[in-house]
Amino acid sequence: MRRGEAEAELSAIDRLGARLVCWGEPNYPPALAQVEDAPPVLTLLGRPENLGLLLLAPMVAVVGARNASANGRRLARELAAGLGEAGIVVISGMARGIDAAAHLGALDSGSIAVVAGGADVVYPEENRGLYDALCEQGAVVAELPLGTEPQARHFPRRNRIISGMALGIVVVEAAAKSGSLITARFALEQGREVFAVPGSPLDPRARGANDLLRNGATLTETAADVVAQLGPLLQGRQPLPAAPSQPRLPLPRAAPRLAAPAAAPPPVSEDAALDLLVEKLGASPVAVDELVRQCQLSAAAVATLLLELELAGRIERHPGNLVSLR
Repeated sequence: MRRGEAEAELSAIDRLGARLVCWGEPNYPPALAQVEDAPPVLTLLGRPENLGLLLLAPMVAVVGARNASANGRRLARELAAGLGEAGIVVISGMARGIDAAAHLGALDSGSIAVVAGGADVVYPEENRGLYDALCEQGAVVAELPLGTEPQARHFPRRNRIISGMALGIVVVEAAAKSGSLITARFALEQGREVFAVPGSPLDPRARGANDLLRNGATLTETAADVVAQLGPLLQGRQPLPAAPSQPRLPLPRAAPRLAAPAAAPPPVSEDAALDLLVEKLGASPVAVDELVRQCQLSAAAVATLLLELELAGRIERHPGNLVSLR
């Protein structure tokens, strides 16, 4: 990079309110610094008072399927919240599905997103609200320069940073060939602990996690399972301090993003709503109320769509207002 390009990049980073951290500096994630191909420079976006605490705390990655089931998302969120209560920072890739659920579960206690493009590029766009919340309450980390749009070849590079920063990785749902399994492979190569949540053999989204279990991953149902396995690595670690209760000054951000009002979700067509509902169903029964919450549809709309699926023989009803795919 030429001097002029470097100066322009530094100016853009300053305008965004971000900062650079280099390998060997005090705030560089200590676990990542031990990885053979650790990035020489990272771009960090977040409140300065949060970054030092988050990047030096013990971390666990929670990853999984983008087309995750409602049960998978709920479990990822509860796992992340439990890890946060134990003083562990949850790291993930800000993808839709399991990643987003994990970030949301740990938002109050501390969460870090490692992105596949520039730190200023929101991907997927549907996670813009989550991105803004992470910039405010957690951190966004990127290896690539500002303005870089994510491409397929960037995601494995991103995944090796996620596993490298963490003491262990939890796979909640993953197909037989998925990016989550690539992250798990990196974790094994880096000497990290690998955890997996078992799933129904009838659900393709569980095959990757179940295969990890067959090959020695630690069976995980709650955050306590992770904490127990990582116990020796967590000895002497101090829990993160509670977030301050007083209002904080806004993070310096680009003017258009600050000025943009919170938009109401666009109306969803009946076909799109049906696809959304089916995506969140699986072989394991899920509560109808949970489907209403995650789909952000009215209870009446969900009831109508479920009736349509039931008449088509695609779902099965269970006691306790639970449903599953046939």
